[in-house]
Amino acid sequence: MTAAFTGALWERLGLVKEVKRVRVLGGKHASVAREEAATRAELIRRKLGSAFTQAVGLFRQVLPYLILGAAIGSFIYGWVPRELVVRLAGGKNPLAVPIAAAIGVPLYIRAETIIPISSVLIDKGMSLGTVVALILGGAGASIPEVLLLNSIFRRRLVIAFVITIFSAATIAGYLFNWLL
Repeated sequence: MTAAFTGALWERLGLVKEVKRVRVLGGKHASVAREEAATRAELIRRKLGSAFTQAVGLFRQVLPYLILGAAIGSFIYGWVPRELVVRLAGGKNPLAVPIAAAIGVPLYIRAETIIPISSVLIDKGMSLGTVVALILGGAGASIPEVLLLNSIFRRRLVIAFVITIFSAATIAGYLFNWLL
């Protein structure tokens, strides 16, 4: 719903013309042509091998973030006083949600990293809405992602994107705090 509303709003604001003209290179690779000629059994065997290789590669990519998230969560659990978390990011601080969204937006937060951190922050007294704002802000936009978008969008659309992510994270955070 948010995406549809945002798309309609951006179109109404004339942001459709803010997409840069880019040239996409590519085509049918030789490996695709070989797959078309392969027998069914060979094709299945190749695809299973490829899936396994990709799964192992993905696991290797994710593992450092899991370890980092666990390490940060452990640090917070052991060293950050509960009273500090409650005072700064508890449900009674009305600015906690937008601040968490603003902190989350420039960060590159992977789900693997933020899950253990979020668990510890909630245990320490951070409101669920504040955690949601941090997660959505970090998952929705990050410096690497904004730099990538900057290569295909003009500045006005990139700014609209960041504002949209911040707004959605803030609204969702307040909504979670209100509902829970």
